[in-house]
Amino acid sequence: MKLHQIIERTYAELLEHLAHTNIVLLHPRSRYRSVLVAKLINAPDMRVFYYAMGPDDINVGSFLSGITHDIANQHPTFGRHVNMLVPEAYDDMDLLLDTFARDLHEISTEPYLIILDEYDRSDSADDVQMFMERLVPLLPENCRMIINSRTLPRLPWVSMIARGGAILLEDETLIQENFYDIEGSGTQSLEVYALGPGFVLLNDKPIDTWEGHLPRLLFFFALDRPVITRSEICQAFWPELDTDQAVNVFHVTKRRLHKALEMDVLVHDEGYYRVNPDLDVHYDVMNFVSYLMRGRDENNPERIAAWQRAIDVYRGPFLQGHTDRWIADRRADFQTGYLEALTEMAHYRLNEERPEQALVLYQKALVEDNSREELHQEIMRLYTQLGRRSEAAAHYHRLQESFQENGHEISPETQSLYAQIMD
Repeated sequence: MKLHQIIERTYAELLEHLAHTNIVLLHPRSRYRSVLVAKLINAPDMRVFYYAMGPDDINVGSFLSGITHDIANQHPTFGRHVNMLVPEAYDDMDLLLDTFARDLHEISTEPYLIILDEYDRSDSADDVQMFMERLVPLLPENCRMIINSRTLPRLPWVSMIARGGAILLEDETLIQENFYDIEGSGTQSLEVYALGPGFVLLNDKPIDTWEGHLPRLLFFFALDRPVITRSEICQAFWPELDTDQAVNVFHVTKRRLHKALEMDVLVHDEGYYRVNPDLDVHYDVMNFVSYLMRGRDENNPERIAAWQRAIDVYRGPFLQGHTDRWIADRRADFQTGYLEALTEMAHYRLNEERPEQALVLYQKALVEDNSREELHQEIMRLYTQLGRRSEAAAHYHRLQESFQENGHEISPETQSLYAQIMD
């Protein structure tokens, strides 16, 4: 196949994925990253805004100043909210996110694309990574973002993929496993289970010498993204301490982690920490997200089996019992993927004309998240289909009572469905 044909096929694949996800990373191994970016910029039927990260983008303030200025040159009214912020506001990450998202929402009501080129220039900026991670859920529905980088950005790609908010694309190949390019080649076999209470097996033996929960959580945190910095760790675990105190506690926690596994679990390399490559790690979260990706692949003849494997791997909420902010964020992301798998399997059972099994799957989803009104609607429909109208009515009244207790109102759609069932 000729080069221009390969590029056209890769470009078509990229456009297809852009229709279904918020962020696409052009993987550093991609051969045609620059060509694809150039084609997108010059596409006559797309509204594209381009920003190349520069050497000054070493903190979130410089990044916002740079991207706001450049996009304003392409869309004159962009950045009017960010430009009104006083200098003190740049210490408030939540305010920055809300303000920048507000500007994004006002760009257009039509679909548009933002390209962040040379993203690796921000590799050392912890606050830029945090800003980008928290920006993804705030992006307008009509906004898509492409990241082009020479290195794998320090973002929690696995949880972002689980939520359906991101993909990693290597030319025309969608990466569906080993998202962080971790090839464990050591003799020490480590089985890690974070979906549920969280536990670790070293050479088939459970680790129970953690000396508290912090060393164990530090290990899970290190698995969360490609690499991490000491300041990221301190901010996640000890935000209330000053820098020196947090660093001291970190080193104590790291020593306890190494003692529990009887080896240096975290290795330091060029300013970053990563899990020791001498460990052969098998992580249930990675497997879970890989199955989700295979289930989402409409060209995969084994996609139903993949959805089922994702359901089987999910043994409970991520690090159940812990309430740290980073854990709660990951828990919500993986829960979203789990509910997607249950819903897809329920649809499949309905197509097989097996409504009883579909009902069980929807009920299982409600155990995970009782607030999703669309699940309640499906359960009411299935009760009715199965000739169990009284149970549909009882379910509606329980939902009504639960919503009232939490200060919510049942949507008109659910009320209309109940009226139809009772008519």
